[in-house]
Amino acid sequence: MKKDFFTYQAQTTPHPLTLEISHAKGSYIFDIKNKKYLDFIAGVSACSLGHCHPKVVTAVKNQLDKYLHVMVYGEFIQKPAVELCKLLSENLPDNLTTTYLTNSGTEAIEGSIKLARRATGRQEIIYANKAYHGNTMGALSIMGLEERKDAFQPLIPKCKSIEFNNELDLSEITKQTAAVVLETIQGGAGFILPTNNYLKKVRMRCDKVGALLILDEIQPGFGRTGKFFGFEHFGISPDILVLGKGMGGGMPIGAFTASEKLMKLLTYNPKLGHITTFGGNPVIASAALATLKELTESDLIAETLQKEKLFRKLLKHSLIKEIRGKGLMLAILFDSPEIASEVILTCKDNGVLLFWLLFETKAVRITPPLTISETEIEEGCQIVLKVLDGIKNQS
Repeated sequence: MKKDFFTYQAQTTPHPLTLEISHAKGSYIFDIKNKKYLDFIAGVSACSLGHCHPKVVTAVKNQLDKYLHVMVYGEFIQKPAVELCKLLSENLPDNLTTTYLTNSGTEAIEGSIKLARRATGRQEIIYANKAYHGNTMGALSIMGLEERKDAFQPLIPKCKSIEFNNELDLSEITKQTAAVVLETIQGGAGFILPTNNYLKKVRMRCDKVGALLILDEIQPGFGRTGKFFGFEHFGISPDILVLGKGMGGGMPIGAFTASEKLMKLLTYNPKLGHITTFGGNPVIASAALATLKELTESDLIAETLQKEKLFRKLLKHSLIKEIRGKGLMLAILFDSPEIASEVILTCKDNGVLLFWLLFETKAVRITPPLTISETEIEEGCQIVLKVLDGIKNQS
C-alpha cells in the first residue's frame, strides 16, 4: 500500500507522514497494526466532533437511504441544505442571513472575492502578509507569502498586501478597494490574534471607503476559539463570512455567508454568477447540520476555553518559548524549526499526533477535536513533556 501511495496518489511534500490508517474513533486514530494515536490535529481543525461522531454518522446513513446528488447547486429544494443554512443564520448576526454552500473553504474564498467585486464594481483586493486562504488561483493571489506564489504567476491582478495588526497600513484601504480579506486569527502565520482593537479599526476603515470586509473563519469557526465564530471575541461583524473545515464534522464542505441583498447579486448580470455542481450535497449537508446542532445544543464551545487553560497549565517546559492562539487553536513555539520537527516526529512514534503550521516553521500545531476529554489532554501532554525532556537531555 505504501508503494502504491507514492506511485499512484499525487503528493504535496517530499516526506509525508505515511501513517496507514485502519480506523478512527473519538480522539484516536488507529493504524493497520492497531497502534492507537491520540489526535491533537483533528484533520487540521476539521474534525470538530472527533472521529466518527455517532450523530454525524447517523445523519449521513439516514440521508444515504433517501437520495444522494440529484441536481447542481441552487435548483432543487433539498431539506438538509436548507435546514443547515437556516440554522447558520439563526446563530449569526442579523447582516449574515444567506449562505452559499461550497465543497471547500478555498472555493468559498473564490466566491466571496467574486461577490465583493460584483457588489462594489471595484477590482482591488487587500489581504494580509503571511495570510493563507487556500491554494486555488484566486486564493493564491491573496496568500501572504510571495515565494509560494512565484511559480504560479501571473495571478489575479490588483491584489495588495498589508501587515496584520499594523494600523498604519489601514490607509492602503481606499475607494479603489473592493474588499479586505483577513483571517480572524492568522493560521499559517502562527496563530496570530488581532491586537489593540485591530479588527474594529479595519471595520471602520472599510465602512468609511465603501469596501467590504471578508473574514476567513475557515479555521477559527465552529467553536474552535471558544465562541461560535472567532470574530465574536472582537466585537465586529464582517460583510462576508467564509466557512469550512470544522463545519462538516469530518466531511468536505465550505460556505460563504452574507446578507440576502448581497447574495442576490450572484443571480443576475450575469445569471449563475457563481456555480457549483456538488455544493450543498445532501449527504455532506446532513453531516454539517448534525455537527452544527451538536455544537449549539451542547456545552462543547464553552468547554473549549477551559480546555485551553488546561493545555496552558500542563505544557510548561524550558524548551517551550510561547503558546499562541485561543481555545483549541493553539501553537507551541520553539527556538528552531529543527526542535519543532523533532517534537512532531517523536510524539508520533510515542502515540500523539501533532503537526506543523504552514509558514511559522518554529511552531507545532495543537488543534484537537472539541470533544477531547480532560483526561485525554492530560495523557497527551504528559507524552509531549516526556519527549521534550528527551530532546533537552540530548542537547
